[in-house]
Amino acid sequence: MPSKLYLIFALCFPLILAREPEKLLLVDRLRFEFLKLEEELWNFVRDITENGNSISDNPSETSPEITLIRKFEDFGDIIKKHFEHDLTYGLETLDSVWALQLAYADLRGVYALYESFRRFQHQQTAPGRIPSPKQAWLDMTQSVLDDPKNGVEQALERIREIVDKNLFQSVGKEVEGDMICSTKQSPQQVLYNLYDAIALTELKGYTMIQFSYMLLRLYGKGNFTKEAQNTRERYEERTNNAVNSVRSAMENVSREFWKCDPKKWAKGESYEEITNLLQGYVQNEVDLNPEGTCRENCAEYTFTKSHGCFQNLYCRQQRTCSGKILDCKFYDSDMWICNANPLSGRRYEFIEYENGKVMGRKQGCSRGTTKVESWWRWLFWHCSYCFCLCDEQGPMSDRYINMRSAISDIKNNKVVTGLRFVKKNRIVHLQIQEGELLPRLNINASSLAWKPVDEYKLTDRKVFNGQDYHTLTWEKRRMDLDDLEADDGHMLTGVRFKEIGSHLNFEIYTTKFDFDTGKLKPEHSKWKDNPNTDVSIKNPRTKVRLVHPDIPIRSTSPSIPTSHSDQYIEFTNSDIDRDVAQTTVPFLDAQKVESLEAVPLSGAGIFHKGRQFFGGFIAPKIITYDVSKFLKAAFPTEQVN
Repeated sequence: MPSKLYLIFALCFPLILAREPEKLLLVDRLRFEFLKLEEELWNFVRDITENGNSISDNPSETSPEITLIRKFEDFGDIIKKHFEHDLTYGLETLDSVWALQLAYADLRGVYALYESFRRFQHQQTAPGRIPSPKQAWLDMTQSVLDDPKNGVEQALERIREIVDKNLFQSVGKEVEGDMICSTKQSPQQVLYNLYDAIALTELKGYTMIQFSYMLLRLYGKGNFTKEAQNTRERYEERTNNAVNSVRSAMENVSREFWKCDPKKWAKGESYEEITNLLQGYVQNEVDLNPEGTCRENCAEYTFTKSHGCFQNLYCRQQRTCSGKILDCKFYDSDMWICNANPLSGRRYEFIEYENGKVMGRKQGCSRGTTKVESWWRWLFWHCSYCFCLCDEQGPMSDRYINMRSAISDIKNNKVVTGLRFVKKNRIVHLQIQEGELLPRLNINASSLAWKPVDEYKLTDRKVFNGQDYHTLTWEKRRMDLDDLEADDGHMLTGVRFKEIGSHLNFEIYTTKFDFDTGKLKPEHSKWKDNPNTDVSIKNPRTKVRLVHPDIPIRSTSPSIPTSHSDQYIEFTNSDIDRDVAQTTVPFLDAQKVESLEAVPLSGAGIFHKGRQFFGGFIAPKIITYDVSKFLKAAFPTEQVN
């Protein structure tokens, strides 16, 4: 008969949630808790065996081995609750890392055996089922301890050898390049996911080994104290090695994540445009001055406007520029113009001058070309057609950037987890994805949602330029490019743009949080920016220069980052020769910038990506929270005895 102590233990034994070191990440916390649980379980096993209690060959629901396996099952349920993904989640694209492929074989082997162990647990504890006979339990321990090819300890030692051969460093180098496109995570996230997979596999393997030793001792097959202690020492040594190795690798890789180009660009889905900010425009000199004269040349008209339509010539066949006319040039006297469909937003598809020069793509003209000829007035003055830039506000020009704050629902403990550009009512917004922050840098996946943007209109009452939105113009079309990070102990909870002179400047909102509880502290929130401008004396911003920029979606090569923090870029017209200066560049990348698995962020950035001779894209990036400083190989001080 079992002892009274055993009966009390079986009825009342809880899952041990031991006092642990502060700020442990989830897998490290689970390891610490299991080692404390293991000590209590060994005490239980020793009490049964040292008091001479007999163990039946046919266990019942009150048998010691059933109580024992229930505790392992409870702990396995906790692992399952927190780690639902397969062990290779987020790592499937790293096929080129040969060392990782070798490790996978053993990781999967231990994973498969643990799943069999879990099924065995359920079979013994399912209500109404008769537990398996003693021999079935012994067969299970043999699979764990004595299989010559698939023994758990041997598999874990092989994984250790691969880790010791700079596995994390090799993976870190791989994901620092274009691999970010396929991993859909920051490089540091990839390394942490790999560490999670290895640490979790180690923990599962270790639980099976210790259960096997405990069961063998219950069945009188030996003492197994020394074996269990040696196993624990090797486990702690492997854990220390893995933590030191991954922490070193994580400190040297980027925490930034941004979206690579999609296979096919789609307006309104993967990109948005600022339209008709500066657009190529043809007008005769006679209409560029209030006197209606032709005494100057085109280059004299650097800043003017349209003053009429002389004798209803070509000016009547196109949309008049009702705004500022800038930077006029003369190319040739006569030309053939292919007018674009007015609904396209363009004025021209191409222009072919009499001297052979062609602006734009000459690919047929569905509306037919129009001959446009300059003329002489009184034999002295040449009334030339000039090619200029038109800065014209109106219904054809979407040139507005939202300046209202986008802040997560801090009162309900939500933080920013993603960003994207969207256009609503002709206004470009930087939209945030938000999710509930949980303890130990976790995010409640079921809470993730894109927070709706303020769908106000330019014509709404109490909506003002310079306060609610910024209007891009020839004079005010610069956007600052910066990477901004929260102070230590703070997380990203909001973003916005503000005006600094002629610049649109990016800001982040950050909030302090408690690591162990995951609770935000709204009273400790603040905005953070980089107010430096290009006119600063000490450290002026540098300009990202677009050289003969064509329409960015015409590029056949994928975009790459071309900017860094403390720079700025100007919205401008596309190249005159390639596109008749009809398109505003750069475009805005509207793809969702969110990690494969939501994680808290310490910052965000606005940057430019593209290729030479293309306008490229302004895009957001996210900066994942630095988890490397929280990685710890913490162990209870007590040892198995």
